Amino acid sequence: MDAPFEAVAVEGELAPGQMKKIRPAGRRLLLCNAEGDYYAVDEMCSHEDYSLSLGCIHGRKIKCSLHGSYFDLASGEALVEPADEPIRTYPVKIDAGRIWVDPT
Repeated sequence: MDAPFEAVAVEGELAPGQMKKIRPAGRRLLLCNAEGDYYAVDEMCSHEDYSLSLGCIHGRKIKCSLHGSYFDLASGEALVEPADEPIRTYPVKIDAGRIWVDPT
């Protein structure tokens, strides 16, 4: 796989609706399976310093359990207040049965 992609999981490791904390290049990210597609996003909510891993995935959105904000997993866009800043998203590829994320 081309650098700077890093292998972070095995394909099929996460069922739809599941997420996993990952640390490529030392960044705190979440790998999410939303309806069978994989997304990588910042772990922390843009509204408060609170881990989105404590929330849940609904469709192709992730919910912060602290104040109820939702973020689009594809774009990172904040969809529901109080969050009004997006979270960062990262490219994901599947190759040779592994899931790769570009943390740059």
